[in-house]
Amino acid sequence: MWFLSRKGTSGFSASSTAEDVTQGIDGSGLTAIVTGASSGIGAETARVLALRGVHVVMGVRNLEAGRAVKEAIVKGNPNAKLDAMDLDLSSMASVKKFAEDFKSLNLPLNLLINNAGIMATPFMLSKDNIELQFATNHVGHFLLTNLLMETIRKTARASRKEGRIVNVSSRRHKFSYPEGIRFAKLNDPSGYNSLSAYGQSKLANILHANELARQLKEDRVEVTANSVHPGLIATNLFRHYSFLTGLVGLVGNYVIKNVQQGAATTCYVALHPKVKGTSGQYFADSSIAKSSLQANDAELATKLWDFSLDLVRRGSTP
Repeated sequence: MWFLSRKGTSGFSASSTAEDVTQGIDGSGLTAIVTGASSGIGAETARVLALRGVHVVMGVRNLEAGRAVKEAIVKGNPNAKLDAMDLDLSSMASVKKFAEDFKSLNLPLNLLINNAGIMATPFMLSKDNIELQFATNHVGHFLLTNLLMETIRKTARASRKEGRIVNVSSRRHKFSYPEGIRFAKLNDPSGYNSLSAYGQSKLANILHANELARQLKEDRVEVTANSVHPGLIATNLFRHYSFLTGLVGLVGNYVIKNVQQGAATTCYVALHPKVKGTSGQYFADSSIAKSSLQANDAELATKLWDFSLDLVRRGSTP
């Protein structure tokens, strides 16, 4: 459709694929972690980064599925450098083990792609007694980023190459709860709405990236942090909403991106030289886009940071 082909300020459009936006870019010598790389846009992000020469460590909840994706990528690209490692972002213990195991490999870390996520689940608590979507989509990535930050900083200094952190958010961040983040009611099932809770977690992804960007600029570290909206994509995120699956079947090719297009903005922000030095921004269709007023609330970002830090320090219920 015509509106998918309109080019943004980057020169790319909604119809551009991850291969399109990284064409001609040499990622050799870079190491990336991609969470949720066993399916959907995470798997495509891993494939394309590896295609550009990046050594990709795939953080996956299902190790068997992750290894299958790795084998498929290597079959198509024998030179691909990939590792699959166990990572359950809903569990702080799993996140800590993953970070320890990664550090034991003595690898550099240039790119951290916080991609994994769940969507619109019925009300559930994580293993750490935190609402499941918030725990998986935000808290797990917040903890992972903190645990790996020193490695990213050291890599940037040693390699003299900019480190990049990319949080995969969603346009749904604009439709969180009215208060944005339900700090006092995070685990309260009353008033729980699965899509609003998803929006809350995606709002948290942007606020996290923005506050991280502010701190990195203050510390004068050559590491950037940005958030992205991949677009509406037909992936297994929709498994809890059968009517959305039906909608995909009806209008699919007209308004919904395929996985190759869905991974484009993540790969663009992770690798493209035009993004160098850009931090604390929200991207959609491989160009800087407008996020909600709540997403740009610096006080809310700081409050979320402190709240999240307290959560991971205590390791349990807010």
